[in-house]
This record gives sequence, structure tokens and C-alpha cells, in this order.
Amino acid sequence: MRAVLLDATTLGMDIDLEPLRECVDTLEVHPTSTPDQVAERLRGARIALTNKAPIDQRAIEATPELELICVLATGTNNIDLDAARRAGIEVRNVSAYGTASVAQHTMALILGLATQLNLVQRDLALGAWQRSPHFSLFDRPIVQLAGKRLTIVGQGELGSEVARLAQAFGMHVTFAARPGNASDPRPTLDTLLPESDVVSLHCPLNDQTRGLIDTHRLALLKPGALLINCARGGVIDELAALEALRRGTLGGLAVDTLPEEPPRAGHALLDALSEELNLLVTPHSAWAAPEARARIVELTADNIRTHFAR
Repeated sequence: MRAVLLDATTLGMDIDLEPLRECVDTLEVHPTSTPDQVAERLRGARIALTNKAPIDQRAIEATPELELICVLATGTNNIDLDAARRAGIEVRNVSAYGTASVAQHTMALILGLATQLNLVQRDLALGAWQRSPHFSLFDRPIVQLAGKRLTIVGQGELGSEVARLAQAFGMHVTFAARPGNASDPRPTLDTLLPESDVVSLHCPLNDQTRGLIDTHRLALLKPGALLINCARGGVIDELAALEALRRGTLGGLAVDTLPEEPPRAGHALLDALSEELNLLVTPHSAWAAPEARARIVELTADNIRTHFAR
């Protein structure tokens, strides 16, 4: 039973692949794979393992021995699911592997924005504290989270864990109704935005959530609110959010993801990091604690064993 891992380096070089080797006869490991390399590398394999490398219709049709595709992530948008279904190939993904890691990262971003930590560090590097006539500096107002209202979009594993941590800080948490679901009994996002001090996004990117936080909804937000996106790039209109931040109507913006990753051509938010803005950008790293990445491997091995035990 031959398995091919198409993009091992997307998990990091420090992660042990032994759980995968234990459940297959041969594991062929490639650091990365371009779309043009996928079909050839999967030739003769029964199992395809991929994180972000695309497996499209052409690759599927060129690999008749393939019977299982394991995505080492939750999202399966890099797989042609219709082509896999027609070919009788099972597609399995993993979920809930990085709940603690993403929730911790989300809280770090909320806390960073609430304390304007990046700007405070910049002030100190420029000597502001050294020149102060007082023992402390009050130039960067701090948002005390206790008593503030947090609105979360996405009540799955991630959103629920963020809610638990936020409640430990004394925040009042409300989950918004699922976008596009008129029968959802929870309050709508448009209803919640005017009273929200913090908004945190933990929803998938789909037709209902693309551009969810747009110019219209940014205008609905409570002035000075903090906006965090640890979901997917494109769930917010990044350019509109940046302009709201520059105008001062948005109090802080933190994103862990951009529409194109890596952003080879750059991005306006990356350019804006040099400006004096309450802005944090991290490189899609919320999920990447070593424990979370090791858990991906373990869950993928479970998926392989489950498939072949039937």
C-alpha cells in the first residue's frame, strides 16, 4: 500500500511522520509539489496525502489506483470533490486538531489590540518612556476587556473555545446567526455589530461569508471596536477595514490570514504595518503550535486505518 505526501514542509520540518509510516507499506514524502507535479507523483499510489497541494480532475483521472485522499487540514477546497466522487475516491479531512492553538492565538490578538501593544513597543523604541515626566505613559489608551461585548461568528469548536477564554476575562459573549440562514434563532450580525466592542470571526469561507465584513457592516460597527479574523482571507473586505482603521472609526484590526497565501505580490495590510495603526498581521500561524501539527498527523493516520478497516 503506497502513500504519497505531496507537501510535507507545510506541516513544518519538526513534525514526526512516523504515525503515517506505521499504517502504510510505503510513504513517499515530497517537501512541496506544484500543480503540474501532482499527477505524476501520485501515479500508482492508493493514498494521496496533501495539505495545500491541489488535486484536481486531471490528477484524479490520471491515477486510477487512487482510492483515498487525506487532507491534512480541515478545508478541502484544494480537492476537486466532484471528480473524486465520480472516481469512487474517498476524501477525508481532519478537524479540531488546533482548537487550543487557534483560540490562544485569537486571544493574543485581542489582547494585543486592546493594549495597542505594537504601538507601545514602537513608542518605547523611540524613547517615549525615557522622556516621560511621569513613571508611566498614558498615550495609548487601553481597552479593559472585562465587561466588554464580544460577538463571535462561528459557534464550532474554535468559536466555542474562544468564547470560553473570553468569558474568563469577564467578557459578555454572543454568537451571531449563521450568515445566510434565515431560520437561525440567534441574533443577526447586523443587530449585534452596533453594540459589539470586539468581533471575532471563526467561520468558513463560502458564498455566504465572502466579504461578510464589508463597507456596510464596518459602518454598523460600534466606533472603536476591535475586529479579528482568524477564519479565512476574504471573509472581511481587508481594504475597507484598513480605511476604517485609518479614519479611526475602527479601533483595531488583527488578521491571521489573507486572500492569497503566501502574499507573493504583497498586500495593503502588510504595507500598512509601517504606519501608526493599531494593526496586527500574523502569517496564518494561529493553527501552528507543534502539538496541533502533530495532532494532524495522528488524525490522518486514524483516517487511513478507518478507511482500510472497512
